[in-house]
Amino acid sequence: MFGSSSREKAYFGPFLTFLALIAFGELIAKLFDGQAVGWALRKPAYWVYPLQTLVCGALLARWWRHYELRPPARLVFAAFIGVLVFVLWIAPQAWMPPRLEGFEPGYFGGGAPYAVNLVFRFARMVIVVPLLEEIFWRGFFLRYLIDPHFTRVPIGTFSWLSFSLVSVGFCLEHSRPDWPAALLAGMLYNAVAYRTHSLGACVVAHAITNLLLGLYVLRTGQWGFW
Repeated sequence: MFGSSSREKAYFGPFLTFLALIAFGELIAKLFDGQAVGWALRKPAYWVYPLQTLVCGALLARWWRHYELRPPARLVFAAFIGVLVFVLWIAPQAWMPPRLEGFEPGYFGGGAPYAVNLVFRFARMVIVVPLLEEIFWRGFFLRYLIDPHFTRVPIGTFSWLSFSLVSVGFCLEHSRPDWPAALLAGMLYNAVAYRTHSLGACVVAHAITNLLLGLYVLRTGQWGFW
């Protein structure tokens, strides 16, 4: 049965927890939209994102022994794909309006609050998200669609069904304005798995994309990108 083994839970548990916390935050924001309430109800992302970082990070640490994160192979290729995905992600800004609404580190002012917001935002974006998304999409689901006993399937084994569904699933996980770029990103991260047969390389590629995107957001103030 799906999810019956501790290894399966290790691969999809952090990811589903991450999505559940996002949905919870969005529900709160919708319920209290336009009402005279404090920031915790009006802007729940400012506590949901740090909570995701801590909770999902703890789950990843708890189940770390289950993950096949050997030293990544073909790092130059993985880095190239990471940079390429970043370029594709921001390319639509050449003709679209700037995305200024989103998680702004300076929401509570400068100094320590700014630094804490920024540290948690980058920890989530560059460490936690690449790990839990790649562990789920490329480590688990890409193989589960080939054989439910997914650990018998070598990382990077190709099938059209798994390639297509993982690419589309990765796309739909992201916000609608990012769907075209996210679809291409899902395909390219799949390509890293096929080329390197290394889950670690997928994590590296994804982390490079997100690091560059985070730096781009800080430089341009387009908070809607993260």
